[in-house]
Amino acid sequence: MTENLIVFNARLVTPQGFSARCGKEMGELLVMDNATVEVTDGIITYVGPNRGEERDGYYQHYWHYNARGRCVLPGFVDSHTHFVFGGERAEEFGWRLKGESYMSIMQRGGGITSTMKATRDAGYIRLRSKAEDFLKQMNHMGVTTVEGKSGYGLDKETELLQLKVMRSLASDEHRRVDVVPTFLGAHAVPPEYQGRTDEYVDYLIRDVMPVVKEQGLAEFCDVFCEEGVFSIEQSRRLLATASDMGFVLKLHADEIVSLGGAELAAELGAVSADHLLHASDQGISRMAEAGVVATLLPLTAFALREPYARGREMIDAGCAVALATDLNPGSCFSGSIPLTFALACIYMHLTVEEAITALTLNGAAALRRADRIGSIEVGKQGDMVVLMNDNFHFLPYYIGMNCVHTTIKGGVIYPT
Repeated sequence: MTENLIVFNARLVTPQGFSARCGKEMGELLVMDNATVEVTDGIITYVGPNRGEERDGYYQHYWHYNARGRCVLPGFVDSHTHFVFGGERAEEFGWRLKGESYMSIMQRGGGITSTMKATRDAGYIRLRSKAEDFLKQMNHMGVTTVEGKSGYGLDKETELLQLKVMRSLASDEHRRVDVVPTFLGAHAVPPEYQGRTDEYVDYLIRDVMPVVKEQGLAEFCDVFCEEGVFSIEQSRRLLATASDMGFVLKLHADEIVSLGGAELAAELGAVSADHLLHASDQGISRMAEAGVVATLLPLTAFALREPYARGREMIDAGCAVALATDLNPGSCFSGSIPLTFALACIYMHLTVEEAITALTLNGAAALRRADRIGSIEVGKQGDMVVLMNDNFHFLPYYIGMNCVHTTIKGGVIYPT
């Protein structure tokens, strides 16, 4: 569903470009007062100063939105989430508060395996209903595009089911948020393959990935490349095969230990490497050289009480950095855009301008959509966020509180 819309009297705040912004470019925003944005059939057709008088009745076919001097930004792009799943894991949060590690909880049968059981039992209707609720909450915080990963089925039937839920939500005529699906069958080793990780990788390559591709259920393929989960060699084998099948590559990389996931992402030409809490200096350098988007997830570091990824150093090294929430039932049961902004600026030392670029244009680049979304420019989708005031520095300053007044998706207005 799209509309013709004119947003006027806006304080426009946007990165510019049709690809990721790297290094110091991330801090360069266009800020324009008394601006107008016109959206025609869902696509931006004019960005510039207020036009004033109507032109030959042209505006009669448009809705009008007076921003009253408020900041208008591109819609936020949450480029790493796991929002389709069954059950919750609140008790595990308590275990972590008592000192247990993420990996120790996995080893005792909790973690991803716990959610696997709940997801296998949930069924299509329950999974879709719950996921739809998450999308509405995201939209209230200004998200207009979200990536969703499978990885809580760890068998053919349930992995396909998760992706079919996402496809259903993506094709909803009245959707508030565009959904980009990623296949993450290599999220953990299911109990039936315990001690046989190579055989599980073979199973994914032989029995699951071809069906995902044939049915057009996912654009990206991801893997949890981590000590005790999938090794560098296992990850390389799976992703190389996925690339041959036509998937675009992503990695969960260097989250728990410095394993070399960032280097692998650069080697394979992945579009993004995510988490990166323990990425090496060499890994950061290679990602910058290869154009891999470094997708950082400060909410997860916060929830796990882990050191934050070195966002400032990555930007200074010339990386394109994106920010995302990592909404999931275990390590980060939060999709808070406001808290993501605050943590990125306070603890990863991004400037406000860099954080805006990271959650808009670079998030779009991490999904290979920077030519369509992520900035307010002619030819892109009419996806925008109107803040409550005229000062975009409120985004991290209003800590953990939502300062989004209105979300606009394809020219359709959704007040929060």
